[in-house]
Amino acid sequence: MIGRLAASAIGAGAATAAYATLVEPRWYRVRHRRFERALRHPGRLRILHIADTHLAPWQDHRVRFLASLADLDHDLVIATGDLLGWADHEDATARALAPLTSGGRPGIVVLGSNDRFGPVAKSPLAYFTAPERRVHGRRLDTARFVGALEHHGYQVLVDATAEVATPAGTVAVGGIDDPHLAFGRGRSPDEVLPPATQVAPTDLDATLRLGLVHAPYQAALDRLVDAGHDVLLAGHTHGGQVRLPGVGALTANCDIPLDQARGASRWRGRFLHVSPGLGHSAYAPVRFACRPEATLIELTG
Repeated sequence: MIGRLAASAIGAGAATAAYATLVEPRWYRVRHRRFERALRHPGRLRILHIADTHLAPWQDHRVRFLASLADLDHDLVIATGDLLGWADHEDATARALAPLTSGGRPGIVVLGSNDRFGPVAKSPLAYFTAPERRVHGRRLDTARFVGALEHHGYQVLVDATAEVATPAGTVAVGGIDDPHLAFGRGRSPDEVLPPATQVAPTDLDATLRLGLVHAPYQAALDRLVDAGHDVLLAGHTHGGQVRLPGVGALTANCDIPLDQARGASRWRGRFLHVSPGLGHSAYAPVRFACRPEATLIELTG
């Protein structure tokens, strides 16, 4: 009896591991969200939000999914960082993102730490035992990546602002550089984050004030709210990457509440969307109860 129970447990564990490594990481989907009265003027705006592609050379399945997103009816592409997943893959990753801006659709990018440093092998337990620890891999050619993105119609914001023309009107965007690079090292938010005035909307009559950051640390979200943004988009958390039914995310890899580590919620009265991302580290090819997804967000006035 005990032997049969042990065999069943081992079989269930093996099946779960196979599913989490071979099935769910490739089970992509597009999720639709709607933010009503998010625009300051009447109209409708559709934003395609992606994050955390962590693209590596052998992931043709992810490239194909990205290409399929070109068929969506979106007005603006937002990519909230950690797009690179391997060294010397800067040009190929930018090409994989190119279909999303086809037809002249604008795109905005904020960078994540993995757009500057390559992946490294580390224990998943470190997210619980040493969350403040930062282990960086090989320095990537970020300047080359930014140039390639710009060639394909993207603007990259590093503690900066931009104005984007869309069918719904002007979108005023403020983007904060990834605070995950510096947080957890005894530095205060004011030492790490740009002043609110540096990422504040420059067009006060814009139909949307949109704040972006890769890692949704509470101080970063607060800074975007203080800057005057109405909708906040982020990535980084992978939705927890591993979630337990009835429990949810086990970690967000930042200080955002775990119940806000994926999907749509509110932050100080503003709309917040944290993308669960499309990928994973090359050294942690697992997703469980958290399918990889892109999100099409419809905002109305």
